[in-house]
Amino acid sequence: MKKSLLAVSLFAFMSVATAAQETASAGPIATKGKMLYATNGGRLGSVYRVSDDGSVQLILDGSMRTVPASTLAMVDGKLTTSLSKSDVISRQ
Repeated sequence: MKKSLLAVSLFAFMSVATAAQETASAGPIATKGKMLYATNGGRLGSVYRVSDDGSVQLILDGSMRTVPASTLAMVDGKLTTSLSKSDVISRQ
């Protein structure tokens, strides 16, 4: 009885730890067509494509620009980058 209780407890702990790890690594949810905002609240443009690594691409000033996933966050329900518009434009 004690061994089965220990096994069940261990399984439950591993399941919760795995779920928490998956949630933490999921990052912000960017979807095609969602508006991307700069940290100052200005609209940069709508997401054209989401890469497998979570980075997004958008057309800005007539060129395709990539915004790294590491700069993205959901702020007040809006997809936001920590980069300014000029930072996004200067990235190649």
